[in-house]
Amino acid sequence: MSTLFSPLTLRRLTLKNRIVVSPMCQYSAHDGFANDWHLVHLGSRAVGGASLLIQEATAVSPEGRITPEDLGIWKDEHIDFQRRINQFIESQASVPGVQLAHAGRKASTYTSWHGKGHGAVPEADGGWQVVAPSALKFSDDYPQPVALDAAGIQKVIADFRSATERSLAAGFKVIEIHAAHGYLLHQFLSPLSNQRTDKYGGSFENRSRLLLEVVAAVRQVLPDELPLFVRISATDWTEGGWTADEAVQLASLLKGSGVDIIDASTGGNVPAAKIPVGPGYQVEFAERIKRETGLATGAVGLITTPEEAENIIASGQADLVLLAREELRDPYFPLHAAHALGADVAWPVQYERAKPRH
Repeated sequence: MSTLFSPLTLRRLTLKNRIVVSPMCQYSAHDGFANDWHLVHLGSRAVGGASLLIQEATAVSPEGRITPEDLGIWKDEHIDFQRRINQFIESQASVPGVQLAHAGRKASTYTSWHGKGHGAVPEADGGWQVVAPSALKFSDDYPQPVALDAAGIQKVIADFRSATERSLAAGFKVIEIHAAHGYLLHQFLSPLSNQRTDKYGGSFENRSRLLLEVVAAVRQVLPDELPLFVRISATDWTEGGWTADEAVQLASLLKGSGVDIIDASTGGNVPAAKIPVGPGYQVEFAERIKRETGLATGAVGLITTPEEAENIIASGQADLVLLAREELRDPYFPLHAAHALGADVAWPVQYERAKPRH
């Protein structure tokens, strides 16, 4: 039996296999609204057999968008089309999840294909004032942030809570809090971007405070039977930055705060970080967090073959594998992987005639 195609139960939610579609920004929304692109993009991957589809970084506030084209869930009007997408995902025996996000100092930037360059979007072109733990730019061509004051921090917490309530109304069954890749919650965690002198800066305890308060606010409105994920960057890959030791320490705190899985990625907070990219290069962080805290983990990062994914689960390095670019290349990766690994899984009845026979 393939362990990759064994079920996993988190609280009262059971995933049919261990393959998750990682959140991948499509930069195809207007005013935060999902549209037919998102329906087809996510729907095709549900047809393709993934157990859980985590929707791209979905902004909890307008100022929390990475680009003007990001998805959002900051107002009730966003709910209806999201519900339509999620109903289709569930019709394929997959689970709809959402990654709730705030970009912080990496907000108000251009997408790469709009032909307007990179970096900051000026207000005349639809940009906005960005916020951060400290008034430090991500890089020279990114927007100049203003440091969040106490009221601003409370607004961020309230925005994550309200976004969770709307996500539940839209039918999402998994909430993932985005605290990785140099976005706002990661910016608070890392001493490279957080130079505050109040209770949200300085010590590990203080730098972790905002994430823990967001988790508490989300868990308060999330039903007990539904799991909560947190994506973290386990290291900044930069001297003086966030470290793997701190990531383990944070994971222990999150375990006691009602988090069910750490989605372990890395990097994103420093533009010049030297990252040793290669197949499965981040799996070691998921493995260490799982081993040292007992908390379930998801592994992500250049996992591209059925055999790699199977080995990660079979060896106990992680409980889930999250695929991004490989799912863009092949929406039917889970169905193809099942055949390669000798697992007999159901195909959509409309495609049954094409199912390979062992």
